[in-house]
Amino acid sequence: MKLIYLDCGMGAAGDMLMAALYELLPDGAAFLDAMHGAGIPGLTVEAEKGTSRSIAGTRMKLRFHGVEEEDHPAHADHDHHEHDEHHEHRDHDGHHGHHDHHEHDGHHDHHDHHEHHHHGMSPEEIFRLLDTLALPESVLARAKKVYHRIAEAEAKVHGTEIGHIHFHELGSLDALADVVGVCLLTEMLGVDKIVCSPIRLGTGQVRCAHGLLPVPAPATAQLLLGLPCYGGEIQGELCTPTGAALLAELVQEFGAQPDMIPQRIGTGLGKREFAEANCLRATLGEQRGGQRGEITELVCNLDDMTPESLAFAQTVLLERGALDVYLQPGTMKKGRPGHVLTVLCAPEDEEALARAIFENTSTIGLRVRRCGKYFLTPSAGSVETKFGMLRTKRAEGWGVSREKAEFDSAAALAKENGVALSEVYSEYYKS
Repeated sequence: MKLIYLDCGMGAAGDMLMAALYELLPDGAAFLDAMHGAGIPGLTVEAEKGTSRSIAGTRMKLRFHGVEEEDHPAHADHDHHEHDEHHEHRDHDGHHGHHDHHEHDGHHDHHDHHEHHHHGMSPEEIFRLLDTLALPESVLARAKKVYHRIAEAEAKVHGTEIGHIHFHELGSLDALADVVGVCLLTEMLGVDKIVCSPIRLGTGQVRCAHGLLPVPAPATAQLLLGLPCYGGEIQGELCTPTGAALLAELVQEFGAQPDMIPQRIGTGLGKREFAEANCLRATLGEQRGGQRGEITELVCNLDDMTPESLAFAQTVLLERGALDVYLQPGTMKKGRPGHVLTVLCAPEDEEALARAIFENTSTIGLRVRRCGKYFLTPSAGSVETKFGMLRTKRAEGWGVSREKAEFDSAAALAKENGVALSEVYSEYYKS
């Protein structure tokens, strides 16, 4: 399984994520060409090499019609890992120097760069602009999901509807370029999974047009609900709302670096210096496959349910999140034939599925077994056959690797081509 691990020990912002992922590409020119040809008004992107506390990495420099945020005296004392959260942040003790680049608005006259920063765009304007960009639909769909997360967080914070939200810095063209760039890079890297460390947030306050706000700022805190994070000792804003929204959308798992074979490392640099290297590190590699985990078994005996009711219960339990549901025939009390129902689930789903079993079966009690497990890492693939593209299921780990044709895909090809299912399988084994 192709995997990226993100080390966010110094927080996260859009341009740091973009720079770290950019360094994972064997050749970054294709990414820069795609960004320049996407149609974001006036955009040029430069990957600039630099260091932080002697650690080498990349900073992404975005210019619009030749103008970069740091070119403006009004922004000289910001470190631009500040954002707006629907307000206009002016954080003088923030972090990476990137506001996630939230300093423009190409929706207005691009020659008045400072004015763009103050206006931004509404979610509707952002979505309309995204629809015009010359990028893969999957990239644009992911970018829209990121902005929808931000809009929901802003609406929650301000006690209003999404339709009434108007982004300022988050609605600027450079913020949009950060979001689009990160989504494009994840597509180009073609990874199966992204795992992230707990996110460091920083501490203190952030200054905005409405006064001082605590770190993390309200929208950032809203976006991080349910994600592992911590403050740390550094004064300033280490995680911006754009960084939080990107992580919430892109990351499938949070925790320590998994068992993997690293192949490339990318380092995205912030623009402000701290006692620690101000960087976000991305590691690309292959997960070794064999994994360990925990699983819960919920078991009960049933001797007074019809076959139809049993089948219905199985369907409901699978829909409620059970990993597997199966029945074994047995002889119950008084010699009556019956079944042993076993439901496998993640430990955190135990209570909800126990309730579902009581709701959908006749049992009045359950046995619970919490077990360790070994398992192969699943992934999806495809092979080209004379009947068309056939999806496959793969699993690997613990020295084992296997693949088989996906039944639904094989059945669909058989119907489309008017051939027997066995012919499709025969073609698969030849490929």
